[in-house]
Amino acid sequence: MAFGKSDYLQVFRSRRMAVIAMLGFSSGLPLALTSGTLQAWMSVAGIDIRTIGVFSLVGLPYTAKFLWSPFMDRFVPPWLGRRRGWMFGTQLILMLAIGAMGFASPRHALWALAALSLIVAFTSASQDIVVDAYRTDLLHEKERGAGAALFVFGYRIAMLVSGALALILSDRIGWQNTYLLMAACMMIGIISSLSGPEPEKKIVPPKNLSEAVVGPLKDYFSRPSAVMVLLLIILYKLGDAYAGTMTTPFLIRGLGFSATDVGTVNKGFGLAALIIGAMFGGTLMVRLGLYRSLLYFGMLQAASNLSFMLLAWAGKNYAVMIFAVGFENLTGGMGTAAFVSLLMALCNHRFSATQYALLSSLASLGRIVIAPSSGYLVASVGWATFFLVTAATALPGLWMIVHLKKEVEGIRET
Repeated sequence: MAFGKSDYLQVFRSRRMAVIAMLGFSSGLPLALTSGTLQAWMSVAGIDIRTIGVFSLVGLPYTAKFLWSPFMDRFVPPWLGRRRGWMFGTQLILMLAIGAMGFASPRHALWALAALSLIVAFTSASQDIVVDAYRTDLLHEKERGAGAALFVFGYRIAMLVSGALALILSDRIGWQNTYLLMAACMMIGIISSLSGPEPEKKIVPPKNLSEAVVGPLKDYFSRPSAVMVLLLIILYKLGDAYAGTMTTPFLIRGLGFSATDVGTVNKGFGLAALIIGAMFGGTLMVRLGLYRSLLYFGMLQAASNLSFMLLAWAGKNYAVMIFAVGFENLTGGMGTAAFVSLLMALCNHRFSATQYALLSSLASLGRIVIAPSSGYLVASVGWATFFLVTAATALPGLWMIVHLKKEVEGIRET
């Protein structure tokens, strides 16, 4: 598919892009309902803080979803095809389970609420598996950046709806009605599954479950520089993620900004900048291509960490804070569009559910390993030097992009 300069915005206008944005909303909606919003409900109900902490374990399915992704590659539901059939099924279960959570009071039916929360988290993780696979199978090479941007847009809007809006509604219509309303919002996902187009390329699923488990690994590691590309996946967003672990403590404890300041600028304005960055990055990718987008956007991500070093030197300065938060989120959104495009490009369509789940889990590995050291580093060297180190942490990922230029440019749909 050829694209000219006049096609930049046209990419966003296709039916496929509307469906991807709606699926982003469907994927983002359940997350807060089993985490932050649920914790707020339990807090209001007077549940012991230790119990609230234990409830965070319901999020485990999101980190282990690659374990059952081969099942969703192998088996085809008897309705709507291999991807849309699974999407429709998981979304229907989510609608019912989220609605049922509204009837399980934390004070009187805590164990029932725990069971329903786990069902929602497991089904939501399963929806994520198949939505990522569907997006990978559906989008053409030039559409991946725009598709990633619109997915991020839908996802973030849904997190606002099930997070901030749900908390506001709970004070006015009660928790039960709030959760019932959130369940009704899952209709957006169901509509997208029913109306979404099938991938143009006919894809033959794995012949058996054994092939669905072993095939994705065998297929991936048969490629040139497979291990080096995995290292790139781990390193690419590392500097961005490292700085992100300490952004809120830096603004509140390091500089003395109020929680309202942080909520307004870092969460509100920052979210808008992130969405704009993802959309802008997705648009630029039509012309730049995958390699140059990864390189240029990665350089901007690294530079954005230095803006927080500048803020550390400036002290409690609102203008510099707004600049730093805006620049960091803008470039982070651009980098995310390119990075998600890379993950999609690496997937073989026969195994896209499993390969995308594995690659995305691997992408979070670096953050999980390096994040615990952030507080110790700040205590040792101070805030300004910490953000300088996080910028340096991005350099190995940039070097990997340059080193793997031929491999990245040679990635094609399979």
